[in-house]
Amino acid sequence: MASQSANLWVLLGLGLAGILFMTRKLKKTIREDFGAFIERLQLLPPPQPAPPKAPHPLTGLTFAVSDVFDIEGHVTGFGHPDWERTHDAASRTSPVVSVLVEGGATCIGKTVVDELAYSISGENKHYATPTNPAASSRTPGGSSSGAAVAVAANLVDFSLGIDTVGGVRVPAGSCGVIGFRPSHGAVSHNGIIPVSTSLDTVGWFAKDSSVLRRVGHVLLQLPYAVSRSPRQIVIADDCFQQVKIPVDRIVQVVTKSTEKLFGRQVFKHENLGDYFNSKVPSLKEFHGPKTNGEVKTSSIKLLANVVQLLQRHEFRHNHEEWINLVKPVLDSATSAQICGPLDASDEEIEICKSIKNELHAAVNSLLKDDGILVIPTIADPPSKLGGKDILSEDFRSRAFGLLSIASLSGCCQVTVPLGSHDKYPVSVSFIARHGGDRFLLDALHTMYASLQEQADIASKSKLSKNALTREQSAEIAKEKGNQAYKDKEWHKAINFYSEAIKLSGNNATYYSNRAAAYLEVGSFLQAEADCTKAINLDKKNVKAYLRRGTAREMLGYYKEAIEDFKYALVLEPTNKRASLSAERLRKLFQ
Repeated sequence: MASQSANLWVLLGLGLAGILFMTRKLKKTIREDFGAFIERLQLLPPPQPAPPKAPHPLTGLTFAVSDVFDIEGHVTGFGHPDWERTHDAASRTSPVVSVLVEGGATCIGKTVVDELAYSISGENKHYATPTNPAASSRTPGGSSSGAAVAVAANLVDFSLGIDTVGGVRVPAGSCGVIGFRPSHGAVSHNGIIPVSTSLDTVGWFAKDSSVLRRVGHVLLQLPYAVSRSPRQIVIADDCFQQVKIPVDRIVQVVTKSTEKLFGRQVFKHENLGDYFNSKVPSLKEFHGPKTNGEVKTSSIKLLANVVQLLQRHEFRHNHEEWINLVKPVLDSATSAQICGPLDASDEEIEICKSIKNELHAAVNSLLKDDGILVIPTIADPPSKLGGKDILSEDFRSRAFGLLSIASLSGCCQVTVPLGSHDKYPVSVSFIARHGGDRFLLDALHTMYASLQEQADIASKSKLSKNALTREQSAEIAKEKGNQAYKDKEWHKAINFYSEAIKLSGNNATYYSNRAAAYLEVGSFLQAEADCTKAINLDKKNVKAYLRRGTAREMLGYYKEAIEDFKYALVLEPTNKRASLSAERLRKLFQ
């Protein structure tokens, strides 16, 4: 009898275990899905259209959505049990989810987000932190942590998240998948819980650039157009100086891949902090202490403060009444951000909005229709689980400074995985102008295989962590030369450019830049020789033709100078300097 009773309890226990396993609300103890899902469900696509009509564009793909998207009959949890407890089930499905299902994809569940979708850590004490498949001892990044994990673990083909200040880009970088943040306003926000209305975007994750693009075409409702290649790749040199891993694991991968596909002439190097200082004047009003009219803090750090202030202000506007009424139990870090003193006047919020508008114009002006800005996704590797580094002011400043560029400008950005370093994922980010979503998706699709190839080569390289290649050393020397030139230290600039040429003698930019410095000190023969060398290396170097034309004019070679200015106009028809110089010389010798 005792034996039968024992067997009964065993069977009962097994039955309860089965019930627990099959429950739609997944518990902390079930990790077969890496803790990515908070709820399993199924939204099936409509039947395929009869031939000769084309099949649905997303046929055969599965996806999941972060727990901020409404699905009819299900409570949208917003990463917190108190929110779920105090809200009713959605009466209709978010249009974003519906259009994907109608496009042929099958939705299989809702995924974990950080509490109230506010943090970028990916940790959630209420539902357990999803396990990062690429680095199990590291955080998955947030706020759309579960969505990134579901893709990284091959549980779905793609997933949806919300990106306010990195909610898609950070987990994509942390989990080693592609993450796309579209231009602000490009995708409908109906049926989605808002975090910060002026910053929120619907983003998506995928492992395959082709899938990422297919999803983008459906969500963005893009008509057919011919794919365009980038004409300019802008490397934000000052942003990469913050990165906590060797630069060759990012910049060199992008450089070599781009050269192979588009040629060296597409590259441009930019100090983004200096550029924003000159193009975003309202930053000086946002920051109090100044020296001789100049801000003491870098513009990138100021943008980090601006974006955090705006996010906090708009979040409170949306949810402060609920927080005061329900008094939810919040993680201390989230509570400090949401419930702490705002310390911002109405005037300061208006300045923040002016900064947004000016930054939007500045980034669009820098990139135009066919440019891509290259920046690190985030400066630090994924944080250790339970680590405190993510709470530090330095970490937040570095992270939000980089993340603020797309969030505040409203431009589109894609996070691209580049293998791993020291057993955690490495990524880079590409930004295109606002409205350039198709261009960015197409450019990534063109570049993706080459980027992965170069990343694989770099990961196998035996270069020590801190060893610099000759090319990297040359770039450092060139940047020092550029700074000396800006400071009007011409001879010092010449010495730095000469050092760069000695290290890497096949770079047209180094010769062209040295020629500019030679012109300033009256060394016209040397300037002409350097420009000729630059042109031999790069037939499309407009600056080299302009500088050689100037040198030849000063040497009295007027006919040759006119030819140089005319050829510069062929390469760049809108170049006013070339046009005016050619016309002046032509009139002089008529």
